[in-house]
Amino acid sequence: MIDQALRSLLAGVPIGLQLGATGTGGAILGMPLMVYIAGMSLQQAAAMSLIIVAASSLVGAWEYGRRGLVKTKAAAAFSWTGMVGSWGGAFGHRLVREEVLLVLFGCLLLVVRAIMARRQGQPAEPDDEESCAVQFPRTCWLKVGAIGLVVGTINGIFGVGGGFMVVPALILILRFPARAAIGTSLTIISLISLGGVIGHLQFGGIDWNLLAYVLLGSLTGMLLGVRAGSWVPSAVMSRVTSAITISIGIVLIVVNGIKLW
Repeated sequence: MIDQALRSLLAGVPIGLQLGATGTGGAILGMPLMVYIAGMSLQQAAAMSLIIVAASSLVGAWEYGRRGLVKTKAAAAFSWTGMVGSWGGAFGHRLVREEVLLVLFGCLLLVVRAIMARRQGQPAEPDDEESCAVQFPRTCWLKVGAIGLVVGTINGIFGVGGGFMVVPALILILRFPARAAIGTSLTIISLISLGGVIGHLQFGGIDWNLLAYVLLGSLTGMLLGVRAGSWVPSAVMSRVTSAITISIGIVLIVVNGIKLW
């Protein structure tokens, strides 16, 4: 038990390190680290990852909300379908073989990096009077609800926040200003993640002691990441985290693909 507690602590450090240094991507690392370093089951790791995502996103959403950078209508439209999708994704998680899920998760990591690379160079402030950020007509409710369902399902199956999908959707499809997109996204992710946690808890409890160790490691990594982010140029840090994410994705695909074969 002590050995697994120590490994859980070590698994949490890279999660916080990436979040603290770059502000994104920590939850993407959470699930594979908890499976392969802490030795948790895939279902347990996904549930714990969602709890970490929900807690950290809620803190960030509160901070953005104080500055008026959370669009409540968009958050509500996204969240209700997202919570349904996340709850359903947690059920679907149990119907798929673990190796298949890990291969798909590896593919998801590569897709995440491609999306984040494509976001670079996009206009930062595409807001205007006709955008969903300002008026939010009925058509916006339909768009947001559909996107929320997809994001929520991915959230529930894999235990990831989905911010890599929500933020681009808010900016490029709904034409939100960048800062409002981030604040609104954090609110959406915290609510969606709760739906996934509820779904996973229906299939078994969570080892709260191990979760505490992961959170402690994540907090330590967060403090180190914040310092590293101030010392290391952001471009260098982005390339490092990108290389780590791509490497993990390739390893998951190869190792679990061989097991399936």
